[in-house]
Amino acid sequence: QVQLVESGGGLVQAGGSLRVSCAASGRTFSSYVMAWFRQAPGKEREFVAAISQTGATLYYGDSVKGRFTNSRDNTKNTVYLQMNSLKPEDTAVYYCAAARRPISVNYESDYTYWGQGTQVTVSS
Repeated sequence: QVQLVESGGGLVQAGGSLRVSCAASGRTFSSYVMAWFRQAPGKEREFVAAISQTGATLYYGDSVKGRFTNSRDNTKNTVYLQMNSLKPEDTAVYYCAAARRPISVNYESDYTYWGQGTQVTVSS
């Protein structure tokens, strides 16, 4: 069992930066692929980023490539999402998720554990 707790969301102006974190419980954090998804009001959940177990391989959704950076610290059981050049359309609840061996890193159905989400609001 893995419990995930996101933090770091908030209100930021367009063009600004924000870092959200996801802390995981348990001693097997390093065996999980970690991902970020987001869901805006009235929209379906969208893949944002994923990171392999060692952090060596990164994946990004097209809408955030070049602006967001995903990283992890396995000694702290934490994954981070650094968000730069934020846009109003980045406004959403951001969720982290964990899976041991997702078939496709961008499919939410492949993830077993989910956090409760953290709100990110970007004002124009």
